[in-house]
Amino acid sequence: MKNLLFILTILFTIPCFAQKESKRLTHFNVEKNVAIQGYDPVAYFKQGKAVKGKKEITTSHEGVVYYFSMPVNKEYFLKNPSKFEPQYGGWCAFAMGDSNEKVSVNPETFKISNGKLYLFYNAFFNNTLKSWNKNESGLMLKADVNWNKIVK
Repeated sequence: MKNLLFILTILFTIPCFAQKESKRLTHFNVEKNVAIQGYDPVAYFKQGKAVKGKKEITTSHEGVVYYFSMPVNKEYFLKNPSKFEPQYGGWCAFAMGDSNEKVSVNPETFKISNGKLYLFYNAFFNNTLKSWNKNESGLMLKADVNWNKIVK
């Protein structure tokens, strides 16, 4: 009886994990399941700059793949992935707050605020980080609401 219960639990749990991973991949800013265009999410916090990760040092968190520039950064990430993942699935924080849009980012344009990583669009003379900084708290509130509507 215990074996049957265990098997049934596994059979019902696997589809839930698969659905969660699929949903994250649908909403996250990824290319071939890789987030932040291959940049190391921990480096933003530990080195204070955007650093390209290496394909040889990688992990997957709920279907989203992250590259790391050094093994210790991968270790930090594995201890607490949600601390290092970019907000709003890696989409432009300003666009999420301003117009509820998923806009691509320049991974080198970022801000750490309240212990969280925010990424921004920066191309063609339009650096949205500058606009974000003019009304960060208001835009952050709107972006949080907008993102929660998208992922629910």
